[in-house]
Amino acid sequence: MTHNILFVMTGADAWTLNDGSSHKTGFWAEEAVAPLEVFREAGFAVTVATPGGVRPPVDEGSLSPDAAGSVERADELRNVIDTAPELQNPIPLSDVNVTDYDAVFVPGGHGPMEDLAVDTDAGSLLIAADRAKKTIGIVCHGPAILLAAKGEDGVNAFSGRTVTCFGNAEEQQAGLADKAPWLLENRLTQEGFKVTLGLPWTVHTQADGNLLTGQNPASSEKLAREVLHRVKKAAEESA
Repeated sequence: MTHNILFVMTGADAWTLNDGSSHKTGFWAEEAVAPLEVFREAGFAVTVATPGGVRPPVDEGSLSPDAAGSVERADELRNVIDTAPELQNPIPLSDVNVTDYDAVFVPGGHGPMEDLAVDTDAGSLLIAADRAKKTIGIVCHGPAILLAAKGEDGVNAFSGRTVTCFGNAEEQQAGLADKAPWLLENRLTQEGFKVTLGLPWTVHTQADGNLLTGQNPASSEKLAREVLHRVKKAAEESA
């Protein structure tokens, strides 16, 4: 039996800063590639969906040797992004039926702060996945998508849940906190989420029922393996 994972990814290649200028961005390479490798290794099928079905743009900064950890890993990431069929032909978020998938995974990067955070299709998709008790894994800046998950009453459908995300301290150390129109940790807290954080740049994941989150790029692989475990366990229990 093949398990199907839906990757919800940004279509934004720029992030509008608080002075109105644009900061080149996209998805963070490690946060898409490491999970993709985990799921592929397990024989899972991955489908990518983006707003409008545009090809997800990679943040070139995430492909530097420093960001990737080595020249070799940077080359590996670049190769996967350039050749992975999953990333070349995404489907539009508006066409997604969550019942077709065993889990939803959302990579980060600053791109989701620009589009997924305000995308009604993305929000509706997450709400539907949650109601269907699908496993949802979201990493780093990816939890910005949770801000779009508003019910018909205007209240966030995930409010009160415990999550982690790229924290204020990490944003400050990365050099963009003072230019950001808003900080993810702050916005999630304002929306009623309980945010847990590990030390900056360390591996930290958080589970709240079917909602699994990871703090930063270093948490990507661990989060993907936790999603993998949940999907396999659910399949065994339903067999």
